[in-house]
Amino acid sequence: MTQTLTARALMEKLISFPTVSRDSNLPLIEWVEGYLADHDIPSTRVPDATGQKAALYAHVGPQVEGGVVLSGHTDVVPVDGQAWDTDPFEVVEKDGRLYGRGTCDMKGFDALSIWAMVEAKTRGVARPLQLALSYDEEVGCVGAPPMIDAMVASGMPRASAAIIGEPSMMKVVTGHKGGLGFGVHMRGFEVHSSLIHEGVSAIMFGAKLIDWCNVVNAENAAKEPGDMDAGFVPPYTTLHVGMVSGGTAHNITAKDCDFVLTFRIVPGETIEDWTARFKAKVAEVEAEMQAIHPDTGIDLTPAFFVPGLKPEVEGPAEELVRQLTGDNAVGVVSYGTEAGQFQERGYSAVICGPGDIAQAHQPNEYISVEQFQAGETFMQRLLESLKG
Repeated sequence: MTQTLTARALMEKLISFPTVSRDSNLPLIEWVEGYLADHDIPSTRVPDATGQKAALYAHVGPQVEGGVVLSGHTDVVPVDGQAWDTDPFEVVEKDGRLYGRGTCDMKGFDALSIWAMVEAKTRGVARPLQLALSYDEEVGCVGAPPMIDAMVASGMPRASAAIIGEPSMMKVVTGHKGGLGFGVHMRGFEVHSSLIHEGVSAIMFGAKLIDWCNVVNAENAAKEPGDMDAGFVPPYTTLHVGMVSGGTAHNITAKDCDFVLTFRIVPGETIEDWTARFKAKVAEVEAEMQAIHPDTGIDLTPAFFVPGLKPEVEGPAEELVRQLTGDNAVGVVSYGTEAGQFQERGYSAVICGPGDIAQAHQPNEYISVEQFQAGETFMQRLLESLKG
């Protein structure tokens, strides 16, 4: 007899796979694929270019449009250097909390979605339920676009609502900032630091771009936010550099400097405009460098691009999730998700999932039992809504 697991047991199984973004997620995908197949639910893999990772999507119900797609990512952030009190890849319950890497972000929702797919197959639905599990969300939402494109190209009936289950305490989130990142490589010219006027320090000129971030952040903070942006915290576009590497010695002008410069862009502004503004600043700094020595410069490598999620007017996804949760508050977040990528490809999208985003990426990450149960209740209501 085919074994049917509870949502809790499914989460425990998913957590046991250490799908840190730098590693393969194929063991997890293979297991999910097999579990769905055991319940007569066919699924489709969408491998990445290396063949070491894959997304997966599936469909239950009639071949008609108007269903719901449940979207989650399978990768988690590393636990390196974090002080955990329990095994990060084992679910441990203590004091009403379920500890483990990914319990909150977001294998808890993945487990609930897989459970709902099997229930939909067993109970029967008049409108389809679909599952979409991606890879590499944590490194820039890399895996969702090819997965969504494959779903559309396959002819799978388009869902009228995409629910992205990032942790939102089961509140309705209808907007988030867009994300943009560039790898920046500064190419300097080495001389002894006593002759600094003849050299070009990649680090010191890189610092000009980094300080430009501080200046722009201050300018943005001083502006009056637009109507669409006022709900965000903070209510403006922010620029950030989190890591810098370069140089060979304290008394040599640095030949190289590398960092990633990222933008979190409010929906009222465009990624194209910020890209143009950044590249103009890069050209300005590069001209200063080359005025000292021509064999210097700045190389940019696009790191990631994540479109923002824009609130929809009478969006089907928002309407459905409000009916299921009873939440009528306005909710936006400053972090990026795959919701904007679904929306960009013509889906009505909304964010709603169990757990508190404050627990994401933390040592001793957890989801409360109460929140996980709220997620189960949500899925029960969703299944009921798909009957008619």
